[in-house]
Amino acid sequence: MRKVYKAHIIYTKEKDRFEVLENGYIAVDADGRVEEVMTERPRTGYEDAEFVDFGNRLLIPAMNDMHVHAPQVHNQGVAMDLELLPWLQNYTFPEEAKYADIHYAERMYRRFLHTQWLFGTMRSCVFGTIHTESTRLLMKLYQEAGMGALVGKVAMNRNCPDNLSEDVEEMVRGNESLIKEFPQLSIVNCQLSTPLVRPIITPRFVPSCTPELLKACGELANKYQLPVQSHLSENTSEIAWVQELEKESTCYGDAYNRYGLFGQTPTIMAHCVWTSGDELEMMKHNGVMVAHCPTSNFNLSSGMAPVRTFLDEGLRVGLGSDISGGHDLCMFRMLTYAIQVSKMHYQLDHSKAFLTLPEVFWIATKSAGSFFGKVGSFEPGYDFDALVIDDEVLHPDEYSLLHRLERFIYVGDDRQIAHRFCRGKEIAEPKM
Repeated sequence: MRKVYKAHIIYTKEKDRFEVLENGYIAVDADGRVEEVMTERPRTGYEDAEFVDFGNRLLIPAMNDMHVHAPQVHNQGVAMDLELLPWLQNYTFPEEAKYADIHYAERMYRRFLHTQWLFGTMRSCVFGTIHTESTRLLMKLYQEAGMGALVGKVAMNRNCPDNLSEDVEEMVRGNESLIKEFPQLSIVNCQLSTPLVRPIITPRFVPSCTPELLKACGELANKYQLPVQSHLSENTSEIAWVQELEKESTCYGDAYNRYGLFGQTPTIMAHCVWTSGDELEMMKHNGVMVAHCPTSNFNLSSGMAPVRTFLDEGLRVGLGSDISGGHDLCMFRMLTYAIQVSKMHYQLDHSKAFLTLPEVFWIATKSAGSFFGKVGSFEPGYDFDALVIDDEVLHPDEYSLLHRLERFIYVGDDRQIAHRFCRGKEIAEPKM
C-alpha cells in the first residue's frame, strides 16, 4: 500500500548541505520506494495512500555500516592495546574459529543483528567466517529481520590457524552454494528486483590468501558478477608484508587488481589509511569505494585515513564500525569520530579542511548507500530506508531542526529512534 509520511524531513542530496523540510511530506510507493518529497500535504494523486503523521519528530535516512565483522561481536572492547597483526592472531582468529559451532554462531549473530537494529543500521557490508553453514545462517537471519546486507563467506588459506584455513576448491563450493541460494536478482510483482540480502566475495586480505585463492575469488566475482570486499593499506606492517608476498605488484591495491578484485566488479576496501599515489589513482580509475573506520584505525594504532583527500579526488567513501577492531556498532557515533579524526588531520595539514556534519552525514547515507543501489536519500526512486527520531527528551524546542539533528548525533542514543524502515517496510525488533 502507498503511504505518505509527515515529519520534519532532513537528508542530503549533495555532500555539502542538508535538505530540510519542516512539517514536510514524503510519499512511498507499494514497493517501498520514494515517489516524492513535498512541502505541503498533497491534495490529489494520493487518494489511495495511508497518511501517517509523526508530529514533531525528525525523519532521516537510515544508517549504513560499510565494514563490519559480525563474528567479532563478542570481542568488542577487548585487546584494544594491540596493533593489527598480534590482535588478529591472539584474539580475532580464536574467536572466529568458534563459528564452526552453528549454535554458538546463532547466539552471537542474533545478538549482533539486534544491536544493529537498535542503532538504526539498516544496510551493511558484512564479513562472516570461512564456515559456509554459519554464513548461510547469518544471511537467513538478515532475511528474517528484513534488514539489508551484503554478506561474505571469508576466504583464507595461509598465515592463519589450520582450523580457519580452507582450500581453494572448498571455498569455491561453499560460495557457489550461497550464490545459488541467495541470487543477485529476484522477481517481485512480475518485475526484477534486487534482494536485500546477497553474497559478496570476501578475501580477508592479501596476507591470508595465496595467489591461487585470490585468483579463484576474482573468477567467482567475474563469473557471477558479484561485488567484492576486503582490507587495504590499513597498517604499515601489513603493507610491508604484502610487498614481500606479492613482489610483482606495484602497490597493495595492485595485488588485488592483478586477480580481478579491485573494481572489475563493485568493490569496497576498508581503511585505506596509507593510500596515496599510484594506489589512489588506481582506485579512482577502477571506481573502488573506501570504507572509513575511524575507531578501528585509532584502536589498532593504524593511523588517520585522508578522507578529505579521497573526497577531493572524487572517490566514493562510506563509514564502517569495523567491529571489533572498532569498539562501537553505533554508526551515528562513527559520524562524530570521523569529524574528530579529520580535525586531527587538519592540525597536520591546514590545506585539508576538516569534515563537516553535512559531509559525514552524506558519507554515511547517500554515498555509502550507493553501494547497494539507490539507497541513502529521499530522492524519487530511492529505497525508503529511514529512521524516525523522537528527540523530545533532548529539549528540542530550544534548537533549530539542524541543531536538533546535530544534538541527536552527538549525544542521543537508540532510545530516541522511534521507528526503523528498510525498503519501505517498518522493521520490528529482531528476535534475540
